[in-house]
Amino acid sequence: MEKIDAIDRKILKHLRLNARMSNVLLAKEVGLSASACMRRIGLLEKAGIIKGYTAVIDISTGGETIAVIIQITLERQTEEYLNRFEAAVRKHPEIRECYLMTGGSDYLLRVDVANAGDFERIHKEILSILPGVLRIHSSFSIRNVLGPLRS
Repeated sequence: MEKIDAIDRKILKHLRLNARMSNVLLAKEVGLSASACMRRIGLLEKAGIIKGYTAVIDISTGGETIAVIIQITLERQTEEYLNRFEAAVRKHPEIRECYLMTGGSDYLLRVDVANAGDFERIHKEILSILPGVLRIHSSFSIRNVLGPLRS
């Protein structure tokens, strides 16, 4: 696939907000026929730009949870260390988000926990055994100011 254009960006924007939107409605929103829209989505998937679809769950319905933001510093910043760390993070669904960062830490992670004991388990069983970790700095959120989704 060649580079993405303005229509592809519109498709991606709408799918980020509602991946279950019907193809007919999506096509109308981006100014394409339904078949042309479906073709473009297929190309975006084949190129790996769209890696999959997911459901955003309102975690508050299953009980209150606390978002914990975790800064990870690795022992070394070599490609081997980064790759090993990232491969290990992908194996743990408890880690909801993981970003490679610039600045004071190498990675920023987010986990959702029910309480301090739940975080202690994640820290002991997952975070502390991730490969190449030198330092872990965790901060508990007070509340989400923007809510789960922004358009």
